[in-house]
Amino acid sequence: MTAMELTKRGFRVTVVERNQIASQTSGESSWAGAGLVFPLLPWMYRDEVCHLALAGANLYPSICEQLLYETGIDPELRQCGMLIKPPYDETSATDWCKRNKVDFEIINQDLLLPGVAQVRNPRLLQALKQWLLLQGVTLLEHTQLAPVHEISTLDVWQTTTGEPLQADLFIVTSGAWSYELLKDTTANLQIKPMRGQILLYQMPPGTLRHIIYQDGFYLLQRQDGYLLAGSTLEDVGFDTGVTESAKHEMQAKAEAIVPELKGMPIHKHWSGLRPGTPENMPTISRHPAIANLYLNTGHFRYGVTMAPASSKLVTALIMGETPMIDASPYACAT
Repeated sequence: MTAMELTKRGFRVTVVERNQIASQTSGESSWAGAGLVFPLLPWMYRDEVCHLALAGANLYPSICEQLLYETGIDPELRQCGMLIKPPYDETSATDWCKRNKVDFEIINQDLLLPGVAQVRNPRLLQALKQWLLLQGVTLLEHTQLAPVHEISTLDVWQTTTGEPLQADLFIVTSGAWSYELLKDTTANLQIKPMRGQILLYQMPPGTLRHIIYQDGFYLLQRQDGYLLAGSTLEDVGFDTGVTESAKHEMQAKAEAIVPELKGMPIHKHWSGLRPGTPENMPTISRHPAIANLYLNTGHFRYGVTMAPASSKLVTALIMGETPMIDASPYACAT
């Protein structure tokens, strides 16, 4: 989305990807996540997290409409609402909804947020990739950058195979791998991989009317009936494996919330690596020491949700404009 925003503003853009864009096997959370376009229990987060997430969510309808029209690929954005089941703090939840003008209903102790949407991550990424190709953006896939060292201006960034990449400016959008690229220049950048495992069922379309969330676990269903249940939150480094223990734990939670899942086969079980950060706070700013290096990374659980607003924010900083959201809380730690 950063590449999309920059392209719209007239930049000539190259995307450098260590694996393959929109690939199921890459291990990135963009593909692996559920695509819930809303912060889970937002009253538990800092205002800066919620402001960025809500701003991103509000931009999704126009982005998905454009992607469908110009690429023919439907990201399947769907406003299905989210039903939050106890336990949760009803007073904090309803107060937050009122302050942020988010519609809600209390239904038999459940909290329904009817405006919450979901997007189908793989199709969103496929549409974005196709849009970038149609705009002439260069995609350097299977190309990995070497860690950058302490310098004042980054004229050339070396790949791990020794190929030099030249640009007027660089933006790190590398998620969980960002710290590995920048650790020699940004020691206080607190980003680390956090694994999330998820299950996929095939159920009749319409089995779930809403996204359902309960006690750290969610279920949501796509239009064609695929139902996602997850997810774990594991500090295991860059291990993208899956475990039987997590599978059984998630299966039990899913069946407790939706009894129709009992006895149903699990269609698929996978994991992705989130860029974990303290308090879910991303870094969106210029590098504190390297003049032509910017960061748009560390979005933890809400990279998809925050992506449209984050991309506009970092582009405004590059252009020297006043951003739509105060950028100071997302500055890179020095």
